[in-house]
Amino acid sequence: MEYMILINSDESVQAPEYGQPGFEEFMGSWMAYNQILIDGGHWVSGANLQPTPTATTLRRSPGAADTIVDGPYVETKEQFGGYYLISAENLDEAIELVKQMPIPSGALEIRPVAFRPDAA
Repeated sequence: MEYMILINSDESVQAPEYGQPGFEEFMGSWMAYNQILIDGGHWVSGANLQPTPTATTLRRSPGAADTIVDGPYVETKEQFGGYYLISAENLDEAIELVKQMPIPSGALEIRPVAFRPDAA
């Protein structure tokens, strides 16, 4: 079964950028986590997202024209910053894999994938 892991964290907590002190250690922990997923046959895909100010939102309501706005405009301390799509035998295995993610704080939503057309 496939599970989508939605990574929500506080964008105001800055991770070190390329060339800054601590960058290699920061990225090293994420690359090690990716390798755990790959080696275990759990990796399907994953990506980091640009910060929320780069987002565009299309809002749709019945009987109304679509509206396009800049940004998500969500009142929350945590923002959707990336995802993993993994393969796991069941939810318990998915949870154990997510517990190993090197995120220092945030919320990690684990949701079963109902259908993925390219996997059919």
